[in-house]
Amino acid sequence: MDLTDRPRRLRTDGVRPLVAETDLSASDLVAPVFVDATTDERVPIETMPGHERVPVDEAVDRVAEVRETGVEAVILFGVPESKDASGSRAYADDGVVQRAIRRISAETDATVIGDVCLCEYTDHGHCGVIEETAESDPTLTVKNDETLDLLARTAVSQADAGADVVAPSAMTDGQVGAIREALDEAGHEDVAILSYAAKYESAFYGPFRDAADGAPAFGDRRHYQMDPANRREAFREARLDAEQGADVLMVKPGLPYLDIVGDLRREFDRPIAAYNVSGEYAMLHAAAEKGWLDLEATALESLTALKRAGADLIITYFAEDVADHL
Repeated sequence: MDLTDRPRRLRTDGVRPLVAETDLSASDLVAPVFVDATTDERVPIETMPGHERVPVDEAVDRVAEVRETGVEAVILFGVPESKDASGSRAYADDGVVQRAIRRISAETDATVIGDVCLCEYTDHGHCGVIEETAESDPTLTVKNDETLDLLARTAVSQADAGADVVAPSAMTDGQVGAIREALDEAGHEDVAILSYAAKYESAFYGPFRDAADGAPAFGDRRHYQMDPANRREAFREARLDAEQGADVLMVKPGLPYLDIVGDLRREFDRPIAAYNVSGEYAMLHAAAEKGWLDLEATALESLTALKRAGADLIITYFAEDVADHL
């Protein structure tokens, strides 16, 4: 047996880190922060151990906690004080996210990303304008073109408040172009767009919908989010977003869609993001609580896999815990 080629020579403790092909650092990570206009104190999120909804008055402190771990960026999600059919609190100047962005931008040096969607703000829980009869006919879906203006208004309101990046997540056709045009007209040419380019209609979102109080009141989102069976469609979605001015293209969820992350990395010259979603976070915690997995090791391996597949940045609920060990 010829043993002149021995890969194990490169796996010793001293050599292994020198030849590591993938480097994961705290600066690659984005930490989600939930800001809640309905509470005066922090509220633990039962389905996402270690995470809380925080009142606006504590948003700065929460971001400071994130920054202490070395994570430099946060993405904000809001729980409004009231909801209506058009999700008007999403684009209100005094909305929960807008108020939080103003304080965070003024008092910290964090990079602030605003999630641009309406599902957390509509009384029906869908990501845009719906037909008046939709509740009695759940096959009806969000009205695409009527939703674009509301998404653009939301993005501009967040940019006005001081957001560095806006992240449209509604999977509405044309949303990136509408937002880019509105931002430029409002004088926000330097605000970047991180597009949820390939967002699948996934079963892994359950804990997030609990955290953000954004579950649909009826029906589901299969008519506007992507079919998990589709791979080629992701190219089409990402290409359209890139042509409309997206600065970063994101795949959501992350781990079940590593092939899509890799595909987009090879195809596009823009940064690629991956969202390590709430269900991925919750299932590792549940297994660790049973003693079936080592939480720290599996979290680190999961994020390294996303980076290895081609993600330049990763939104993850593990951001702070993992950053502490990097």
